[in-house]
Amino acid sequence: MKETRLTSTRRISMKFCLLLFLIFSASISNAFAQTTVTGVVTDEQKDPLPGVSVTVKGSTTGTVTDFDGNYSINVKSGDVLQFTFLGMKPETITVGSRSKIDVVLIDDTHQLETAIVIGYGTAKKRDLTGSIVTVKGDDVFTKPATNPLASIQGKVAGVQVINTGKAGQDPEIRIRGTNSINGYKPLYVVDGLFNDNINFLNPADIETMEILKDPSSLAIFGVRGANGVIIINTKRAKEGQTLVNINTAFGFKQVVDKVKLTNAAQFKELYNEQLANQGSNPYDFTKWQADTDWQDEIFQTGFMSNSNVSVTGSTEKSKFYMGVGYSTEEGNILHEKFGKITANLSSDYNFTKNIKVGFQFNGARMTPADQKSVLKALYAAPVAPVFNEEFGLYHVLPSFQSAQIENPMIDISARNNTTKALNYRGSGNIYGEVNFLTNFTFKTMFAFDYRSDDSRKYTPIITVYNPSIGGDNPTEILGDKRTAIQQIKEDETKIQADYLLTYTKKISDHNITATAGFTTFYNSLTNLTAERNQGTGLPIPNNPDKWYISMGDPSTSKTDSKQWERSTVSLLARALYSYKNRYLFNGSFRRDGSSAFFYTGNQWQNFYSAGGGWVMSEEDFMQNQSFIDFLKIKGSWGTLGNQNMETPYPAQPLLTNETSAIFGNPSIEYPSYSLKYIPNPNLRWEKIEAWEAGFEMNMLANRLRIESVYYKKNTKDLLAEIPGIAGTTPGLGNLGEIQNKGFEVAASWNDKINSDWGYSISGNLTTIDNNVKSLVQDGYTIIKGDKNISHTTAGYPIGFFYGYTVEGVYQSQADIANSTPNTLTTVKPGDLKFKDMDGDGKITTADRGMIGNPTPDLTYGITLGLNYKNFDFGIDFMGVYGNEIYRTWDNYNWSQFNFMSHRLDRWHGEGTSNSEPVLNTTRTINNENSTYYIEDGSFFRIRNIQIGYTFDQNALKKVRLKALKVFVNAQNLKTWKNNTGYTPELGGDATAFGIDNGSYPMPAIYTFGLNLTF
Repeated sequence: MKETRLTSTRRISMKFCLLLFLIFSASISNAFAQTTVTGVVTDEQKDPLPGVSVTVKGSTTGTVTDFDGNYSINVKSGDVLQFTFLGMKPETITVGSRSKIDVVLIDDTHQLETAIVIGYGTAKKRDLTGSIVTVKGDDVFTKPATNPLASIQGKVAGVQVINTGKAGQDPEIRIRGTNSINGYKPLYVVDGLFNDNINFLNPADIETMEILKDPSSLAIFGVRGANGVIIINTKRAKEGQTLVNINTAFGFKQVVDKVKLTNAAQFKELYNEQLANQGSNPYDFTKWQADTDWQDEIFQTGFMSNSNVSVTGSTEKSKFYMGVGYSTEEGNILHEKFGKITANLSSDYNFTKNIKVGFQFNGARMTPADQKSVLKALYAAPVAPVFNEEFGLYHVLPSFQSAQIENPMIDISARNNTTKALNYRGSGNIYGEVNFLTNFTFKTMFAFDYRSDDSRKYTPIITVYNPSIGGDNPTEILGDKRTAIQQIKEDETKIQADYLLTYTKKISDHNITATAGFTTFYNSLTNLTAERNQGTGLPIPNNPDKWYISMGDPSTSKTDSKQWERSTVSLLARALYSYKNRYLFNGSFRRDGSSAFFYTGNQWQNFYSAGGGWVMSEEDFMQNQSFIDFLKIKGSWGTLGNQNMETPYPAQPLLTNETSAIFGNPSIEYPSYSLKYIPNPNLRWEKIEAWEAGFEMNMLANRLRIESVYYKKNTKDLLAEIPGIAGTTPGLGNLGEIQNKGFEVAASWNDKINSDWGYSISGNLTTIDNNVKSLVQDGYTIIKGDKNISHTTAGYPIGFFYGYTVEGVYQSQADIANSTPNTLTTVKPGDLKFKDMDGDGKITTADRGMIGNPTPDLTYGITLGLNYKNFDFGIDFMGVYGNEIYRTWDNYNWSQFNFMSHRLDRWHGEGTSNSEPVLNTTRTINNENSTYYIEDGSFFRIRNIQIGYTFDQNALKKVRLKALKVFVNAQNLKTWKNNTGYTPELGGDATAFGIDNGSYPMPAIYTFGLNLTF
């Protein structure tokens, strides 16, 4: 066995050595002369087609065409060659005695005949009446992201992707806006199994992502379909191919947009001016002569890599795929590091031509980064040194900060990796499929998903240097001077079973596909949190092997837990019908029964949809023109459901602890509990009524494609909290409605200049108009977010920013006397001047109102592609327009912060500034929520630039390789933005988002990669 492994290793090493020799010398002779068939594969315009799969039917022999459409393959007389290419009709040719076979593949009307996954089945794109977008896996794995969803930013109309910049963190996805106050996350369906994220997948294992946005395709998902659905299909073996594929990319990431803050000299100037304004003496900076850029201290160049090795094998009866991947990503703050190991395994076996079985498994082991915050680096005064070399300790900050703010490096380095987390995820299914009575297919699938997350947090004892103490030992211990441990264990289980019967029939000009099914879904979660500190005993050792609760003092124990389980049982049906390939109808129905509403009697709810389409280009009157190749008018209507709530038991309230009571003699203490909210016997799931109308069109020999829709979604029966009267317990009710509407447009142009040159241009644009139509009762407002800035109430967009409108700065007492009287406080020159919004002649709390909207008016993306011979070049742009950001991280007066550089333009006398207020922390009027803290959230970004080179296949054959591509990638290269923070991309929850409370930087990422197949 050892000799076999060594021999295999030597073979792989020899292939790589030969490959390198080929690149530098470009001449190696074939070792064996063989009889081959050669040829060129082109399209109808006689342009060569690279990447066409050429296989010998019934064998594992296969190849792909090179950049010029050339292929060469070993055959025997009588073999059958199969030519397949995405978007083209497949071709089958018997070899016979020919040694040269040229093939012309026919355009499949730009993938209109390609089957796409629509949930519980597949359908041809041309037969659908809704909005479904396919993203190919090749567009995902070449981008530098550990989560594949991050790579579709700006690529799909109607899909807003908000990346965080943090190592390994999931992006935020909102499809067609925020539809509910109870959540925005879409449903993910991974190989048929419902999921809440796909962070456990390796991007290289993804074959396609189908993004479903319209009611005709979403209604079949019932209570899970309101926020859109993203269907992930992982890779499986192709018939007739045995391939080994290696994908790898590595690179680094850097912070390119730092927050502009004052340096030491500027800080001293502004701080002493502030003290003078407050009637205090100047600060003695004698011991504080450093000039520290704390951002430079905490940031690092982070390295990242993502590799995947896959093996596929196939015969006429069986297919096998195995992929193993490893990803690592360092954060842009020192010591942050994320790691992920993935495994993907699938197999399909045909017992007969009518009976097929198989399984699929995805597994992951993840080590989340010990995430740190940038806030302390933004707050810390630049006059403090980082480290004291004499005592080998971190330096404290000046007295005006030290009580509230630590030296940023204490958290970054002294508490380095004191949070240890390890997460496991296993997800998979087994299935069986039977074809019978010619037109029927029955498929059953059993799926299981298990997640186990463990984390341990250690609180060390930290000693720092403090020059103000004096003496021989100017050191002090931070905090309560005790070590502590926290452990969190969370497990989640999902079990799903699907039973589906499909009928497919073509009768003359009529095409019918009907599906009926029964499905069950079970979901449970348990969480246990425990804490202990050292108590009066010895410190807990600073050793990860000892970071367990058992090391602490039992008398200091604190515990908490949560647990829930929920299940649904569903019936579903769908019909797809077309007549003469020009008149289309899609209809679906689902009936969901939920355990969450079992106690109300409203556990069953129905969802349904209908869609129609007219392929106008198939009509006789469209046949005598060559401008329009394909034109489909389409529309759909349906009802969707939403079960994304924080509470798993909306109809059966949890109990909360109350003050205990003592009764009896001897006295006994009895615990007291109360309902969290009053039960509502009429409670039910939220329901969304949605419709859309639009068209799809291909023109100019299918070079230009345009798809546009107008959509409108009304979320009704919002699950909202009903406030209690005079301190009584609140309740839950279906009271409220939210509306989202807008346009989506996607267009692309693909063309060739000649046989060497080709290019493509594509773009998409989405408008979003969000409005809360009603909520509980008139005047009811949901208030959330930092400083209670986010409000949700009827007549306004969800989560809008609420505060005063600033119209300048008071310049003098005369200016105050001539301005609208401010009844909030006694204002002075240099204070912000608020606008009288209600026109009552005075400034009161009634002048507060909407001062910003975190939902953008539109989002857009542009992609340019160019290829020349074996080279390809692509550049992606994306942007957001019309939203606001609310900056909160500098809007506090509990401590003295460093100043943002624009505070150098502060008011310091009449006429000096009409935008920046006076430096004075006692003027609390300037800390009120107002437009002073509102920033423009619009931005435009060079999202991605990639240059690739595909090696000539004729040269690669000499070293027994099928394909080799190398590429260089630059991401987030430049962002044009208007906000002062690190990034304008700011997520949040359903009712509080777009708030900059010290966001993480969005780094520029540079990677090099290769894709090798043999």
